[in-house]
Amino acid sequence: MANVTVIGAQWGDEGKGKIVDWLASRADVVVRFQGGHNAGHTLVVGNQTYKLSLLPSGIVRGTLSVIGNGVVLDPWALKSEVEKLTAQGVSITPETLQIADTCPLILPFHRDLDALREDASGQGKIGTTRRGIGPAYEDKVGRRAIRVCDLAHLGQLGPQLDRLCAHHNALRAGFGEPPIDRAGLEAELAEIADFVLQFARPVWLRLNAAKAKGERILFEGAQGVLLDVDHGTYPFVTSSNTIAGTAAGGTGLGPSAAGFVLGIAKAYTTRVGAGPFPTELEDAIGERLGERGREFGTVTGRKRRCGWFDAVLVRQSCAVSGVTGIALTKLDVLDGLDQIAICTGYRLRGETLNHFPAHAADQASVEPIYETIEGWQESTAGARSWAELPASAIKYIRRIEELIQCPVALVSTSPEREDTILVRDPFAN
Repeated sequence: MANVTVIGAQWGDEGKGKIVDWLASRADVVVRFQGGHNAGHTLVVGNQTYKLSLLPSGIVRGTLSVIGNGVVLDPWALKSEVEKLTAQGVSITPETLQIADTCPLILPFHRDLDALREDASGQGKIGTTRRGIGPAYEDKVGRRAIRVCDLAHLGQLGPQLDRLCAHHNALRAGFGEPPIDRAGLEAELAEIADFVLQFARPVWLRLNAAKAKGERILFEGAQGVLLDVDHGTYPFVTSSNTIAGTAAGGTGLGPSAAGFVLGIAKAYTTRVGAGPFPTELEDAIGERLGERGREFGTVTGRKRRCGWFDAVLVRQSCAVSGVTGIALTKLDVLDGLDQIAICTGYRLRGETLNHFPAHAADQASVEPIYETIEGWQESTAGARSWAELPASAIKYIRRIEELIQCPVALVSTSPEREDTILVRDPFAN
C-alpha cells in the first residue's frame, strides 16, 4: 500500500480537511509538514463541526497525528486548539499527537512584527493572517529561532535570546515600539513548556520506523501550491514551500516516501486576501458561488474571492508538485447554473499564454480565455457514485481532466465525510 501526500492545487481553502479526514480512516499516521496555524481545515462529522488550524486532520479519528519539523508552532495556539477539541470530545494524548522536537516556535513578538509590517505597507500589503508565520520562518532561516527542544533547556536560552533580541529590538525601534520584554518572554515560555514537551518527540525516528514497517503515512499539506514561496503568485504567497516535495524535508523522510500525490481543487476557484486572480467574478455569479460555497476563511473569517475554474493554474500546480490525481471538491456549488466557464489560457499584450507568468505585474494583467460548458439543473449534493451525477456534470469533470492533464481520483459533493465519489483509491497505488 502506498503513502499519500495531500496538497492544495489552488490558493488554499480547497477542502483538504475533509479529504484528509476521509483518507485518515485507512492511514496509520497523518503528518503536517509545513505552515502553521494560518492553515484552516473544517471537518463535518455528523452533527459535529471541527475547525482545525494547527493539528493534523487525523486527530479527530484518533489516528496518530504528527506535526513535522517543517511546521512553525505557536505553543499558545496549540494549547487553545487542543483544549477546544477536547471540549468537543476528541481525546488528544501523547499517544495520538506527536510534535517534532525541532519545530521552530512562533513567539508573541513574531505576531507583533507581522501586524506592524502589514499596517505600514500601504499598497504593498500582501494579506497576511498576522499570526507571525513569516517572521518565525525568517528567524528559522536566520538561525535565531527558539525550537521545541529548547523548552527543555530554558536555563540555557541566553545566547539565542541575545540573537533574537538584537534582531527584533532594532526592528521594533524602527516602528516606534518598545524592546522585547525578555523577562516576560522567559516567564511565558516557562509556563507553556510542560504542555508542549509532553508531545515532543524525534518524530523522524517514528516516521522512518513506520515507513520500514510498511505503515500507511498520510502527509497533509497546508495552504496551496499557488501560495508556495517559490512557485506561487509571489509576493502574495505564504512563507513556506507548499508543494509535495516539502513532505520530505518537513518530516525527516526521504522523497520516496511521498507516494501518491493527491492535489485538491475546487470545481471553481477562490482566493483569500490580496494578489492576482484572473478568473475572479465580481458579479452576481461570484456572489452566488460565495454564498452557496460558504466561502469564509476558517482561520480569519475573511470573505473569499470567487471565480471560474482556472485550468491553466491547476495544470501548473500539478506539474510543479508532481500530482498523481486530483480530488475535485464542492461540485454541488455549481448546481443550477445554465452555463459554466473554464479558463483555458491567457492573453497578455496580444500574446496567448498557456502558463501563468512569473512577474506580479504580468500576473495582474493577464486576461482569461474561456471555454463555456453546459451547466446542469439537477442536484449533485450528496452524490456517492457516477450514476448519481448528471451527464453535464460528468462532462465538466472530464473536460477538466483533459485541460489540467491529470486524472480526477475523487469527487466531493458535500462537506459530509461520506459524500465522496471514489474514482481511484490513492492508497491502492
